[in-house]
Parts: sequence; structure tokens; C-alpha cells
Amino acid sequence: MNNSDLAIIVLAAGKGTRMKSSLHKVLHPIAGRPMLHHLLDRVAPLKPSRNIIIAGAGIEQVERSVGALAEIVVQEPQLGTGHAVQMARAKLEGFKGTVLVLYGDVPLISQATMENMIKHKDAAVVVLGFRPADPFRYGRLKLNRAGRLQAIVEYKDANEEERKIDLCNSGIMAIDGNHLFDLLDLLDNKNAANEYYLTDLVGIANSQGHKCVVVEAPEREVMGINSRSELAQAEKIFQDQARQYFMDEGVSLLDPSSVYFSYDTKIGKDVSIGPNVFFGPETTIDDDVTINAFCHIEGATVGAGSIVGPFARLRPAAKLGKNVKVGNFVEVKKADIEDGAKVNHLSYIGDARVGKNANIGAGTITCNYDGYFKYHTDIGEGAFIGSNTAIVAPVKVGDGAIVGAGSIVTKDTEGDALIISRSKQREIGGWAKTFRTTQQEKKDNK
Repeated sequence: MNNSDLAIIVLAAGKGTRMKSSLHKVLHPIAGRPMLHHLLDRVAPLKPSRNIIIAGAGIEQVERSVGALAEIVVQEPQLGTGHAVQMARAKLEGFKGTVLVLYGDVPLISQATMENMIKHKDAAVVVLGFRPADPFRYGRLKLNRAGRLQAIVEYKDANEEERKIDLCNSGIMAIDGNHLFDLLDLLDNKNAANEYYLTDLVGIANSQGHKCVVVEAPEREVMGINSRSELAQAEKIFQDQARQYFMDEGVSLLDPSSVYFSYDTKIGKDVSIGPNVFFGPETTIDDDVTINAFCHIEGATVGAGSIVGPFARLRPAAKLGKNVKVGNFVEVKKADIEDGAKVNHLSYIGDARVGKNANIGAGTITCNYDGYFKYHTDIGEGAFIGSNTAIVAPVKVGDGAIVGAGSIVTKDTEGDALIISRSKQREIGGWAKTFRTTQQEKKDNK
């Protein structure tokens, strides 16, 4: 059930010019997911009755990405943050609950912080503050003796005493819907930028006798992402939190700083992960799995007790059963490797099934693509595929069959059969010596 007393406004109208990108700023990914979606995911447990995104440049990209998750309102032209919130007036007609104003490029705010903001039902304006390591250019939050928010003082306007204040403004606010648009109507744009600033609501609310308060959050939760370097900082924050979470949940990381997780990675207990492992989206790792160094795993499922790598790649729709071994320089794509099967060396398994306890020799390739279509390979339970084998799909290797090394398999085979398709070995005595002598004479006579 939605919370009828809560509405969300996400400001995302900025052009993001410092990103130097054709992709909308709020759609740049952190851990494989657009930062805007990280924010919406963190908001979701609050169950707001309305999710409204204020967008401008690149609005079509935002609409395609968000779909039905939120209502999109255009801000054109962009006349400041206060003007942006005014654009939601029609969507919030008659709404009397709390309106939480967030920023699409500030995606790391926690659910706990938002809950702390919206619980102040007696305040007209709640401002989220933080104490940065370097408060230099941030607006300061000036409190009165009772601890209420008296004013937001921009750095350039602050006197020496006010600049000593280390409590700074994040820009995020929770505003009582009973007063929101009345306060917004009193904003003016008499400033150097000729814009309507949301921060001016604090002064207006205080002048009318309303209560304004501050809630604090850690600096990492309120960092804005306006450049590629800040995007990298946000990625680091996310990854550090994910690494600590998984270690707390019973996962061993041999070199935590070199392991990268996706936003939705799922890992069981007693899993060991070596250095330089990357997890892409839609990956699930069951209990007691070992992921050795330098593996890339995305869109894959790895069953309990399996061993992967080193230097293995599991691509989307790779599904490993229990106690499977996928070894060094092996790539698996859209394939089921069933319980106990082994693909240990230098192989490609794509669009295939490898039956229980089958053994795939080094250098085996499932030839699944003819340049136009993909075809399926089925390798039966207990089958043994010799090294350097090419299996040309569509084809089926029967249960318990043995394929001799160096074979090319193009037809379905029976179970328990021996399949050999290489040509008979010939030996011509002295040929190599004659060849070398002849070639050397040609080279010398040039």
C-alpha cells in the first residue's frame, strides 16, 4: 500500500555539461545501474503515493529509462531549483502530505536518512545537512539557540563567523504540502543568476512563523555527481559498501579493493573470491563456491560447491549446476553446465547443455553460429569430449559417448559410442629434412 502522506520530487533538469556526454547525466551508471534508478530504488521502500521527476534537456532519454516508475514533468526553461519544484504544482494539486525533494545526481542517500527527514511532521521545511571534510564553498546552515534552522547562508554572502560553521546545506528538503506552493509563490529571482532558489524557502518560512529544522547525514550520502571523476568517486563508495556488506555476510575476499560488484549481485555463504573479479548485473553465486582470480561474470548463475577460474568468463544465461568446474580461459554463454561437469581449459561453450559429470577437454569449441543464426549443442550425461574438438551445432552427443581428440562432430551420436573424425595419420620419412634444405637454398640464392 502506498504512503498517501508522501510524495517524491526528483530534480533532474540539469544539462550535465561537465560530463561531456550525449547520455543524460542521471542515466550514467553506478555498479551497472543508472544513478537515477539507484535513487528510485532507495525511495521505493518508503512507498510514496507519487514519484515525480522534473526533467529538461534529454527528457526523452529519462522517459525511456524510467517508464512507469515515475511521472515526468518538463521544466523549460530552467529557472532554478525553486522554479523546478513549481513545475509539479498540477501533479500535486490538493496534496497535503510531505513532499520530499531529491536530486537525480545525488543517488546515494539512504532510506534511513529519508525516513529521518519525513518524520518531522511539525516542521514546514526540513533541510538535510552534512559536515564535509572541506566545507569551503558550501552554503552554511545557521541554527538558533533552540537548534532550529534560522537561515541558509551562501558562502559568498557569509561573514567570517558564519564561515566557521561546519554544518552545510545538501539542497535536499522535505516540505509540508500544506505550505509548499504558498511558500514557492513568494520566491523571487532578484539575484545574480535571475533564478528562483529553493533554499530561499527557509527564510520565507521563518518569516511567517513556520518551523524549520535540520537533519544530518554523512557526507558520502549527499555527494553530487556532476563529472566523470565524481562518478568514479560514487562508484568507489558503492563498491566499498558492497565489499563490506558481503564480507559481513560470510564471503571471503582475498583482495577486497580489486573485486567489483553489480547493484544486484547475490552471493551465498562461505564463498571465496580471488583478486580482480568482476560481477556484472543479474549474477547469483550459491554457497561454498570458489571464484578464482581474474574472472568476469555477468548474467550467470553458479551452483553450490562449484569452482570458477582463474581467467574464466561467464556470460549472460550461463548456468552452472552444483560442483561444476569451469577453469582457466574458458568462456560460457547461454549454456547449462549440469552438476559435476568439468570444462577446465581453453574452451568455449555457447548455446549448449553439458550433462551431469561430463568432461570437456582442453580446446573444445561449440560452433554455435553460422553468421546468421545460433544453434544448440547437447552434450549428454557422462560424455567425454577429447581435447581440440569442434562440435558443430545443431548436434547432440549421446550420454556416455567419447569423442576422440581433434575431432569435428557434425552429426548426432549414440550414447556410449566412440566418435573419431580426424584423418588417418601419415608419415613420410625424410620429408622435413628435404624441405628445410630446399627452402634454405632458395633463401641463400636470393
